Amino acid sequence: MGIFPKEVDFFETFDRASDNLIHASARLIRLFTQFDRIDERRNEIYELEQAGDTITHEIMRQLNSTFLTPIDREDIYSLASRLDDVLDLIWAATDRVVLYKIQEPLENAVELSNCLQNCTVAVKKAIGYLKAKEYSFVQELCIEINRLENEGDGIFRRALSRLFQSGYSPVFVIQWKEILENLVHATDRCEEIADILEGIVIKYA
Repeated sequence: MGIFPKEVDFFETFDRASDNLIHASARLIRLFTQFDRIDERRNEIYELEQAGDTITHEIMRQLNSTFLTPIDREDIYSLASRLDDVLDLIWAATDRVVLYKIQEPLENAVELSNCLQNCTVAVKKAIGYLKAKEYSFVQELCIEINRLENEGDGIFRRALSRLFQSGYSPVFVIQWKEILENLVHATDRCEEIADILEGIVIKYA
């Protein structure tokens, strides 16, 4: 053992976590746009969700065994938790499609999935700029994530309006409402990540 404690590269781990999140959101789009091989696509997203859990546990182990951290420990914990939340919500939406035996896609689900993927891409870029200490770019991306979250809210409201006014069966409405809620909550968690990143920038800029 060395005299000085080893500094863990948490940003490398966050980079893997955000990459995994982007892959999951891309497969979610494929699920809703192609709407075939549903079980296979569900399993792909499940494997990514499990990989995300592994990365989150890795971050927590590193946090518990590391003395030196590049940013506050509370911020590392919060970032890891929110990234995991987004992935869990993607998985929840996917699982409901199979559980409820959904037979056809919903156009608004495609829109919301695209919005969510744009959020995840912006999150990855923002974390990269945070590591590089390019704080102005982090702030710009946080503004973009907030804009995308507002866009997601709008898509969700339009989707609900369409569901309730288009003569769908009550069961169909309830099922899709739950799926869409998981997706819009995922964009909410991305906005929470942006809030955490902005707080870090304020501390270190």
